[in-house]
Amino acid sequence: MDKPKVVLGVSGGIAAYKGCELLRRLSESGHDVRVVPTASALHFVGAATWSALSGNPVSTEVWDSVHEVPHVRIGQHADLVVVAPATADLLAKAAHGLADDLLTNTLLTARCPVVFAPAMHTEMWEHPATQENVATLRRRGAVVIEPAVGRLTGVDTGKGRFPDPAEIFEICRRVLARGAAQPDLAGRHVVVSAGGTREPLDPVRFLGNRSSGKQGYALARTAAARGARVTLIAANTALPDPAGVDVVQVGTALQLREAVVKAAADADAVVMAAAVADFRPAAYAAGKIKKKDDREPDPIVLVRNPDVLAEISADRARPGQVVVGFAAETDDVLANGRRKLARKGCDLLVVNEVGERKTFGSEENEAVVLGADGSETPVPYGPKEALAETVWDLVTRRIG
Repeated sequence: MDKPKVVLGVSGGIAAYKGCELLRRLSESGHDVRVVPTASALHFVGAATWSALSGNPVSTEVWDSVHEVPHVRIGQHADLVVVAPATADLLAKAAHGLADDLLTNTLLTARCPVVFAPAMHTEMWEHPATQENVATLRRRGAVVIEPAVGRLTGVDTGKGRFPDPAEIFEICRRVLARGAAQPDLAGRHVVVSAGGTREPLDPVRFLGNRSSGKQGYALARTAAARGARVTLIAANTALPDPAGVDVVQVGTALQLREAVVKAAADADAVVMAAAVADFRPAAYAAGKIKKKDDREPDPIVLVRNPDVLAEISADRARPGQVVVGFAAETDDVLANGRRKLARKGCDLLVVNEVGERKTFGSEENEAVVLGADGSETPVPYGPKEALAETVWDLVTRRIG
């Protein structure tokens, strides 16, 4: 079989050197990559580097190899075009259809999915002109990844940092897997919770659970690849931030509730994949609880935590908002799931069987998605991203 053809566009930003890592991941995973840099990009990484890493010729001009008509053919034959980094200048040219070099010509002729990974200073990203250009590109079906927050050029810190190349690769892989399908979550804001909350007993101990957050992160990555603006509420995870996702770190159930309610205010969908503690200690010991000689420990009194899923299901922040819950069960899985769906009042409930060697920490999952309309969608054992795709398929049919 022919290798999928990927065009890696590189514009003139300091993050151009990070594009080499993205190129390596694309090439080593079986893609035929053609690098098309701008002239400015070659000030940061030379043509010889791009050519050696990709195994393909590199040019910035429409006048090179004119007999092959590269300004038309490259875009026509591509299965995916990804521009990483995409500067403010490149986004403006793409949004307004300018074509003054090989890369911008390629963007005009491409009929495949297009992904932009912006990188620039915060002020440039937040400028109304850039935001309007991004909105235009998204409206036309392009996936524009939200930049990361972190250290920028010099001493500056803020939003505009180039996302981790490994995470951009994951977005590209998911977009390629969907083929010509349009990013059906474009223009939507979705909220995903992930991980497991921890309820402190004292400064060194807590009540927690085994959730790794991998399913929630798969949901966040998949939503970003489908064009959504994603807010990820992450509880005690040890996973890298997904590209293009705004991550809010929380610890306890009360902190998670506050973050979810705030983020859900303008969300089209909320997916509660986090394992939220039902109870917390009634009292917190300011000092480490000591073991007492010849005495049994004092009982730990627990109090209920808020039921976040039931709360946001009962009080929708906006009309047509879709709420999805998760039910981790150890026995009578479907029967317990149906009762929980009715009790929580959500639109969809993802029910799976869990245990010490099932689901938690695994790369795979198996579940049944129950709908408030009586529907039942089984998802066979497989990668967690497959379950994520199914969940978003069901959500998009229900978003008002």
